[in-house]
Order: sequence, then structure tokens, then C-alpha cells
Amino acid sequence: MVLTCSTRPGATGPAVADWLLTALGPAAAELGVEFAPVSLGELDLPFLDEEEHPSSGVYRQPHTLAWSRLVDAADAFIVVTPEYNYGMPATLKNALDYLSAEWAWKPMGFVSYGNTSAGTRSVQHAKQVITTLRLVPLGETIAIRLGEMVEDGRVLGTPRLEASATRLLDELVRLAHALAPMREAARPAAQAGPIRGSHTRPIGPDDAGQVMVLQRCCWVDEARANATLELEPLHESLADVERWLAEWTTTGLWLDGRLIGMFRTRLDGRTGHIGRLAVVPDLRGRGIGRRLLRRAIAELEPDCDRLELSTGSGSEGNLALYASEGFEREAEEDGVVRLGRIVRSDAGSLAS
Repeated sequence: MVLTCSTRPGATGPAVADWLLTALGPAAAELGVEFAPVSLGELDLPFLDEEEHPSSGVYRQPHTLAWSRLVDAADAFIVVTPEYNYGMPATLKNALDYLSAEWAWKPMGFVSYGNTSAGTRSVQHAKQVITTLRLVPLGETIAIRLGEMVEDGRVLGTPRLEASATRLLDELVRLAHALAPMREAARPAAQAGPIRGSHTRPIGPDDAGQVMVLQRCCWVDEARANATLELEPLHESLADVERWLAEWTTTGLWLDGRLIGMFRTRLDGRTGHIGRLAVVPDLRGRGIGRRLLRRAIAELEPDCDRLELSTGSGSEGNLALYASEGFEREAEEDGVVRLGRIVRSDAGSLAS
């Protein structure tokens, strides 16, 4: 989001924002950045008028709901701000105060303009506020001195100024990517995972690449244990993974942006299938696989009469885990063991 803050008629802010968007066009295309220009003057937010505290996320006013959607959709911000009496405009402070969670773990860069200080005191004032909202301010800033860089309402772009803008965007994008795991962990769909700092969430098609990486590192051990490389997870293409992700309900376990575990479930009539239970090799032995398995069982249990999964006949660790959780061998063919567990629905529990 490129946020223009001044609401004063005839303000220089729109001209600065126009220059910025034009100057950064080539760099944005190269970095895959989509700009969303927003003017606080056009947004026309009244002074904060919500009854509940912003941290509650309970909004009743239509203008608050609209502002929340805009901010929530953005991954990063560039604020175009003047300096008023050694500080930021009241309009910016008010816009910040309206929301809470929507700002968290997103970077914010500043383009300031003014006379004596080129607006830099406004930026310093704003930085004191935004860190409370868990926004992360950039070190790179752009400061435009009106008397030197603005003529007839137009910013006089210079190579130095444009280079500064490009550095700001580069830093903004790098920081937005670095903070992505923090934003994801704070989303409503995320649930606390089995180890500190981890969280679970549904896996979708956009995660197919990470699923491929996880499978190939995990099923190497399975290939060794079963003396075969003919294991499907080792050979699936990205399209193959995307295909089965559409057919199964898949849950991922994430730690600092890394997919460290997963499982998939599917109902076939009254039989619940569990598959692709995986934990990265460097985090095994900490009970993660068992807790993911129990999560899969809990998700399927209300809707099925029996559970089913399979593993290689040489996968002694897997077989021991499944046996300890009440699964029994039902069949074995071509080195693959199918195991089942009966759901005793009358007692609401599981039994082997």
C-alpha cells in the first residue's frame, strides 16, 4: 500500500505519490510488487469512533470495516507524509489507531516532504507509534525538500532520489518476505503446533513446492528402510502434488516459514484414510509425528467407523508408532502394509 496522508486541499502529497509510483514502476515489475495507492483524503476516516478497543477486532462502523480490509490485504506499506509542527499529520495517527492486528508484522517505509527538515521529524514521530502496532520501520527513507525538489507542483526526479526510492523498495520487499512467517502464525486459521513457535494450518496449492521438498527429504529414509526407490512421494511432480492436494484435506506444520511436518486425510464412505504423515529428519524423536497422527485421528473420528493407513514393511519405526496408537496389520502386498483401527462410535472413542 502506498498511503498518501495529507488531506489539505492543494497538498503536495499526491504529486509525491505519483512520482514515487512512476519511479518505482520498473523495480516493482522486477520484484513482483503490486502497488495499491490509498489516499486518506479520499478514504475520509472520521476521528476514531469505534466503541470497542481496536485490539478486539470488533468493528461496527462501515468505514472501519473497509479500512480493515484494505490494510489486512497489504503485505507492506510506503507512507507519503508531510511534517506538521515537528510531527506526523493527525490523519496518519488516526488511521493507525483505528486498527491493531491488521498492521502486525508488516514493514513500513516512509517518503517525507517538507521545508527545513524535509519532513524527517514527522517520520521519527511516526516510528515511535508504529512499533507499538508491531509494524517494522525501514532504515531506508526518502526525504524531499520542497524548495529544492518540487517545482510547479511536480517532483523533480533526480538519479540520486530515484536510487533512494529503489533501495527503499528493495528493503521493503526483503523485510516483507522475512516477516511473512510471523504474519502467517498470527492468522485466524493458524493453530499452535506441538513445539514452541510452530503452528499448523491447511495446506493449499500455493504450498505444493514446499510439500515436494518435505516429501523428498523424508521418503529417502523410507527408501533405505525398504530397499526401494519406487516410492510415489519421491517421484511426484509439482502438478502431481497440486492434484492430490485438491483431493485430500492436508494440514501442514510450520516453523519460521519452513514446512516441517504434515499429514493428509480423506473420507471414503465410513472409512477415514490417513496418509503422507511426515516430519523433517532433523526434528524427529521429539514426539511430533505422534501428535500429528493423533490430530489426524481426531479430525476423522466423528465421521467414520474405521481408520486406515499404510507404510512400508521395512519401516519399523512407523509400524511401532502405528501399533502403539491402536492400529493393527490387516494386509501386506508388494512390501506395503495396510493397517486399520476400529472406531467404537457408541463410546465415542477408538479401540483396536
